[in-house]
Amino acid sequence: MADNKGQNYLHGAAILTAGVLIMKVLGFIYKVPIGNIIGDDGYSMFLATYNVYNVFLTLATAGLPIALSRLISEANAEGRPIQARRTFSVAWMSFFVIGLICTLIMFIFPKQIAENILHNPPAEMSIKAMAPAVLLVCLLSAYRGYCQGFGNMIPTTVGQVLEVLVKVVVGLILAAIFMKAGKGKAMGSAGAIFGVVAGSLAALVYMVIYKRKHYPEENPENPDIPESSGQIFSHFMRIGIPIALGSCALALLNLVDSSLCMGRLQKAAGYSLAEAQVLYGVYGKAQTLFNLPAAIITPLTISVVPAIASAIVRGEDDEATKISEDSMRIATVLCMPMGVGLAVLAKPIMKVIYPGSHVSGPVLLAIMGVAAFFVCIVLMENAILQASGKEVLPMYTMIAGGFIKIIVNWFLVADPEINIYGAPIGTLVSYVAMCIMNFIFMCVVLDKNPRVRVILIRPLICSAAMGLGTWAVYGLAGRFIGLSGRLPMLLCMFLAMIAAIVIYLVTAIGTSSVTKEDMKLIPGGEKLARVLHMK
Repeated sequence: MADNKGQNYLHGAAILTAGVLIMKVLGFIYKVPIGNIIGDDGYSMFLATYNVYNVFLTLATAGLPIALSRLISEANAEGRPIQARRTFSVAWMSFFVIGLICTLIMFIFPKQIAENILHNPPAEMSIKAMAPAVLLVCLLSAYRGYCQGFGNMIPTTVGQVLEVLVKVVVGLILAAIFMKAGKGKAMGSAGAIFGVVAGSLAALVYMVIYKRKHYPEENPENPDIPESSGQIFSHFMRIGIPIALGSCALALLNLVDSSLCMGRLQKAAGYSLAEAQVLYGVYGKAQTLFNLPAAIITPLTISVVPAIASAIVRGEDDEATKISEDSMRIATVLCMPMGVGLAVLAKPIMKVIYPGSHVSGPVLLAIMGVAAFFVCIVLMENAILQASGKEVLPMYTMIAGGFIKIIVNWFLVADPEINIYGAPIGTLVSYVAMCIMNFIFMCVVLDKNPRVRVILIRPLICSAAMGLGTWAVYGLAGRFIGLSGRLPMLLCMFLAMIAAIVIYLVTAIGTSSVTKEDMKLIPGGEKLARVLHMK
């Protein structure tokens, strides 16, 4: 029945990560030109619409695919193919109903959402253009969750790459056509947004074909007796709803962030709508880069859930604990240097990628670079708690973090001296708090406490060395090459990034932050470990 490739959780994560890297390159090609085409003010409409979309999308798909993946993984571990088949059928119908409701809300009430929630009336057209994507991605998530439950990450990766590729082509073409025709930035934003709809449709078609080909509904030799649809629906919602609410708190946090920033900048700090759009637009551009580390770590969180859940079902609690600690350590090794790199090179990154943007961009990115690390750790902690059957705990931490974010934003963004800088400060403070709360929960839930020394200390030493080296190389290169133009700045940044990679690899291997055993778990890793003389 199942086309199970025998992928361990890190092998699956590596496959997903490869797809994410391709997606991020394509996404870079998508969002950066759009930001430059429609400007800071136009990008504020684009970002605001994405934040609304993410709330509905997260509510509909964040918890339920994880629940589906977990239930399918458990059925597969127990050798119950009929149970797995019926679980997918129940999940598919649930996704369809939820997705349809969310799509209709966005399509029928775009004006009310743009004016009353976002304080950005021109975003109305973009909201309506985005509406069909919610239903399409809901259905898409059902197929992805099913395959992930069997430990097969290949279709998810291929589908995601296809989705982004179509989104880039359609979105950029429509945005360019509308702007060239003089339709205005609101229409240009809507055209760019519609690329998401086209990409989601293409990916859904692919996933439907893949499932029919690789997971045909054949009658097994020893059929199992599945639970009733009502029982499965109950299990599905019991697992999925707390995860969805916790994840939705994160999406709502971004929406509240958008609403508060635009509202407080205009009503408290004294900025006009146009000025507030520019400030929020450049903040949105910095967010595009800020989201990169989280996108890299998300594949690992997806793979961890079925791996831990399956180990728990088999009664292998020590294995579940080991997977949890290894995942936290690898997440730190991957994400800490990315956050440090964003912070150290914030100025050249913003100046090179978004020339002509508001001067606040580099400082915004520097603060968000630090916050990016804590975001990644929170995502991994959430996945571990969810896989351990404690879905409700991340919901509590997300809600608490949301309140902290709202309070910080409310006061700091309203201060004319701080203005938009208050938004990333609020993000940093809220995620630090969530990270600490989640870690406390993990210490209570897991049989053995995660070892902070193993998870944090060595990557911290490596990242600090890398950060200092990167700063030194960029400054030294700037003295010889100069930093007066975009091209010299790009060259200096490139040299600094090469130095960062070399320094981090040398220190990570030297301190055994990454071991030979880790490398064996990823495709081709054992050969690479021999080349690097890893222990």
